[in-house]
Amino acid sequence: MKVVEIKKPGGPEVLYIGSRPVPKPKKNEVLIKVKAAGINKPDILQRNGEYPPPKDASDVLGLEVSGEITELGSETKNFKKGDKICALVSGGGYSEYCAAPYTQCLPIPKNISFEEAATMPETFFTIWFNLFIRSKIEKKQKILIHGGSSGIGTTAIQFAKNFGLEVFTTTRTDKKVANCKELGADYAINSEKIDFEEFVKKKTNTKGVDFILDIVGGSYVQKNINILKRNGTLINIGWLTGSIVNINLLMIMLKRLTLTGSTLRIGSLEEKEKIAKGLKQHIWPLVEKKKIKPILCKTFPFDKVKDAHIYMDKGLHFGKIALIF
Repeated sequence: MKVVEIKKPGGPEVLYIGSRPVPKPKKNEVLIKVKAAGINKPDILQRNGEYPPPKDASDVLGLEVSGEITELGSETKNFKKGDKICALVSGGGYSEYCAAPYTQCLPIPKNISFEEAATMPETFFTIWFNLFIRSKIEKKQKILIHGGSSGIGTTAIQFAKNFGLEVFTTTRTDKKVANCKELGADYAINSEKIDFEEFVKKKTNTKGVDFILDIVGGSYVQKNINILKRNGTLINIGWLTGSIVNINLLMIMLKRLTLTGSTLRIGSLEEKEKIAKGLKQHIWPLVEKKKIKPILCKTFPFDKVKDAHIYMDKGLHFGKIALIF
């Protein structure tokens, strides 16, 4: 089968189409004939040599796929050959066939295409885990979501709004500000023009927000701490501008803040199964009612993977990018 290989760590130019044997599914896995694969920031980091895969995962890029089941492991349940599914994987998505634990597979809603479905697992799993399982967000709370135009951001805006939160978000162009508002953000801030800390203080009468979901890191961290409410929570799931920062611990103590973070890739099968069940019960019905949707910005043919990564690197997307097979 064809797969995307990496010559050596580096930019998009290091990617090329290679060949490997079709994987054999383990007893708890299904084999998927891949129709589309989502592209995510961790793929870029792995390509750059900054995010190695777990020891038991494929070293091929790709953390989410959609397609049809062609083979079942001996201990799988709830699925059959020919089922159209999307799946979260720990690697191996940029290939013609991909094996996935059946507990991390979800049926594709009838109103969703293969291309759209391929962009759902990574961000949907991440947001459900961080906001609903770990942080237990509630109606009428306030949340600031950094990177509102990203796959994480566009998903988080929709989830939070559908569950009754007041949503602030940051992005970097006026066009993306308008797009974030269309998705449901109550306030969208062009961080290139406006200081988000001052904006949030003004709009909340200096009270701040209950939660902040941050994929930026760097100088944003102390500013986040400054605008969290007492007992507020900062959730770090990315570091676009740096993972090493200086912060004022006194502020954390006086405001009784919680600073936390996670990476989904190294989570246990049991943990991911719990997330999948939550999504199927609470989010899939909203997708079927078109209240939540995957935001697919652009697709690229599988053999144009370099162009897809260039597009991602330049930050031209609003939402997600997918490879199609």
